[in-house]
Amino acid sequence: MLLSNDFNQSTDPNSPGQNQAMLDAQKKEQAELLAKAGEKAPKTGKAVRQLAEYEEVYKEGMVTILDLVAPAYMEVDPRYLRLGNKYLKTMFVVGYPRYLAVGWFSPIINMSVALDIGMYFYPLEISGVLEQMQRKVGILQAQLSEDTEKGAPRDPVREVAYQDLEQLRDDITQGKEKFFQFALYVTVYASDLKSLEQITTDVEQVFATKLIVTKPVFYQSEQGFNSTMPLGNDELLVSFNMNSSPIAASFPFMSADLTSDKGILYGINRHNNSLIIFDRFSMPNANMVVFATSGAGKSYAVKLEILRSLMMGTDIIVIDPEMEYRDLCDAVGGTYINVSLAARSKINPFDLPRPTGENISVDDILRSAVITLKGLLRLMLGDLTHEEDALLDRALLETYAKKDINAQSDLSRIEPPTMIDLEYVLDGMVGGASLKQRLSKYTTGTFSGLFTSLTNVNMGNQLVVFSVRDLEDELRPIGIYTIVNYIWNVVRSERKKRILAIDEAWWLMQRDDSAKFIFALVKRCRKYYLGITTISQDVNDFLLSPYGRAIVTNSSMQLLLKQSTAAIENVQKTFMLTEGEKYLLLESAVGEGIFFAGQNHAAIKIIASPTEDALVTTNPEQLLQREAAKQTEAAQAEELPI
Repeated sequence: MLLSNDFNQSTDPNSPGQNQAMLDAQKKEQAELLAKAGEKAPKTGKAVRQLAEYEEVYKEGMVTILDLVAPAYMEVDPRYLRLGNKYLKTMFVVGYPRYLAVGWFSPIINMSVALDIGMYFYPLEISGVLEQMQRKVGILQAQLSEDTEKGAPRDPVREVAYQDLEQLRDDITQGKEKFFQFALYVTVYASDLKSLEQITTDVEQVFATKLIVTKPVFYQSEQGFNSTMPLGNDELLVSFNMNSSPIAASFPFMSADLTSDKGILYGINRHNNSLIIFDRFSMPNANMVVFATSGAGKSYAVKLEILRSLMMGTDIIVIDPEMEYRDLCDAVGGTYINVSLAARSKINPFDLPRPTGENISVDDILRSAVITLKGLLRLMLGDLTHEEDALLDRALLETYAKKDINAQSDLSRIEPPTMIDLEYVLDGMVGGASLKQRLSKYTTGTFSGLFTSLTNVNMGNQLVVFSVRDLEDELRPIGIYTIVNYIWNVVRSERKKRILAIDEAWWLMQRDDSAKFIFALVKRCRKYYLGITTISQDVNDFLLSPYGRAIVTNSSMQLLLKQSTAAIENVQKTFMLTEGEKYLLLESAVGEGIFFAGQNHAAIKIIASPTEDALVTTNPEQLLQREAAKQTEAAQAEELPI
């Protein structure tokens, strides 16, 4: 059945020019009528009625809001409704399971489809409900007694129904529960019939996973559509008897509350303005990933977490690629270590851990160190053939043996070898000349000085920051790999609560050896009370690596801030975001995004106090203003008389 749009009786809303001309003519006519009516004096009741009639005629000729927003036509079919170019279908719920979990309706509203939801609640008189329940309880008791007398097998369905009714009667009598008739309708929209059927099937399947029975309307398409419009008219009248607890569980809008009794403040929940206070060490693992575009506030958020974790007694280690953590480190009295070719601070990749409180053999530690060193040497020397790999394996063991380090050594009294010792060993081995020549760049060539000295850095401070800004781009992955390996040795030597933050971790994702090393740390760090934070602005480089995705999977916490359009598809697929969450990340302001903690997540806004902001900001404008203020203060201090 095809219905014309009869909201506008005199004009077509699709012809605005014609509407305006007719409107002007009607205004002129009314003005003339009013002028004639005004000439009559005094005004009689007949004149007043005539003016009212003229006004009604004038209103009928006006274009109303309904004319503007209504579709050009509406087609009513027994199975669906068509409004202009949109097809829609309504379904209603006719059956529920015995138990409904809180938030069971969330998967429906989070589906990436256009839909309208109608919920109607009809309170019932308690006295009438209790009378009906009493009769039903009597019937069930009689049936159960009859089965017992006849020796028939017990009927679990009747027994459960009897127990549920008795419990519900007690709750209603004590005022714990109310009773309602609950009607739930869902209208879905699509651009064509095929899509409409597919969307309807998808929604019905989601309902079915919750053991909820739904049916589409038939010969009531218009009534179903009206029932889900924001008018409050229930024209279907398909309800289900339900008490208040499952009705409350059906409330569709939920926001995860991530406020706990202990932990640090990460930000404010943008949905309900509650505080997101969380302890990352309360999760199965304390690992965290932070993804955002440049300038979205990822370093700002991580520095806030570091500052607040320090106040809770947690040790922090940071790998800083751009010297962004220097002011924070100086403010809290931390240790800032600059790693470069000309720097005094040196790290020896041949260092061995000193595990305490663990029954680990020296032989296992030595073999693990050789495997890690081979990964570093692949970064330094490039791809190795199978023969070179075997030769290098033997050379590393002989290098340690040259320093009397073997399976029987006491690791607390040894002096580890250096890269120069490895070069000497390769020089004396058959077939080692090529490897020695390639290694000479790091021992006596341009890059010498980085790996040729014993370790002299101090890790005794609560905050230790390693800066790799002055390392050349070619050396940066190698330097970060060495630093992370050294930190891992320190962590294994003494178990305590620590966080390791690796900024710009995508550097390590570019090569399989370094990516595999970070992934191994992320998997093993939990037993040493360590949480690893990996930070990256090049999300695609990170997620396209198989080890990058595995790192995300093994991180109980994730913080996603503003994302670029080029990376959002990978982010959505990896974190299984809804369309709404996807666009939230695309449109987020600085410091806004989504915070994941296990299965819970919430929209977050990161906030800081003025003092914290002064310590952690990386805004160039604010930094320049601060430098100018310092220079002004210094100049004023020099002008003061002694």
